[in-house]
Amino acid sequence: MPNLRHERVRELLKREIGEAIRREFHVNSVGLITVNDVDVGGDFKSAVVFISVLGNPEQQKRALTELESHRVRIQGMVGRAVVLKFTPTLKFVADDSIIRGNRVLQIIEELEKKPDPSAGDQAGEK
Repeated sequence: MPNLRHERVRELLKREIGEAIRREFHVNSVGLITVNDVDVGGDFKSAVVFISVLGNPEQQKRALTELESHRVRIQGMVGRAVVLKFTPTLKFVADDSIIRGNRVLQIIEELEKKPDPSAGDQAGEK
């Protein structure tokens, strides 16, 4: 279970990485990049950044490529904004949890729309 310091650093990194990405990348070229979560290692030397990209598939691929190529610059920006003993090494990963969550909600809605066959049998027996 993460302690309070770990949670605070995670949230701080999430906010600052999002701000750095917002300043560095234009929406027209790579789509809208959002930082969904940051998973910080126990020693605070590494961080996995879960991102999602709103845009067409070409923009999504380009966004991940651009983030990887600008990784060191973004780390530097975060290092200047967040005072830590070590600036974590960032790794960007596409997060599809929002898409999967929307699919689950869609399936639930479809199930709710279908008539219940057992309800019809009970009404006829009364």
